[in-house]
Amino acid sequence: MTAPKAERIEDEAGMLALGGRLAGTLKPGMVVFLEGPLGAGKTTLVRGILRALGHEGLVRSPTYALVESYANVRPPVHHFDLYRLGNAEELEDIGARDYFSGDAVCLIEWPERAAGFLAAPHMTIEIAYDRGGRIVRVVGETREG
Repeated sequence: MTAPKAERIEDEAGMLALGGRLAGTLKPGMVVFLEGPLGAGKTTLVRGILRALGHEGLVRSPTYALVESYANVRPPVHHFDLYRLGNAEELEDIGARDYFSGDAVCLIEWPERAAGFLAAPHMTIEIAYDRGGRIVRVVGETREG
């Protein structure tokens, strides 16, 4: 594990820019946990990552669908939002293991809701509120991360 790198983000544009910078660090097969309270900017960060990887369309929070896949970028990305997950078995029911078996990057909001199902992440991104802005810490959990 590497020492956390923290950055203060003032607004949505800053969060999108951070996502753009992080996109260049993502490698096929990586699992990234996105942690933070509701409205902290997790999906905005994902939008910045996807835009930097070349996605031009809408980026929705997959709160109800649980996962949105973006095969049009390299590496492909699966964006999970597990906020409404009742239990980890629901992931098994939708065949979620298949999402983790290829070369796609898996970006996972609310990973604690799937404890026992998810493997350890390569990277954890922690977002916290701070006087109108955000403090974002990026923690490499593995050598790849």
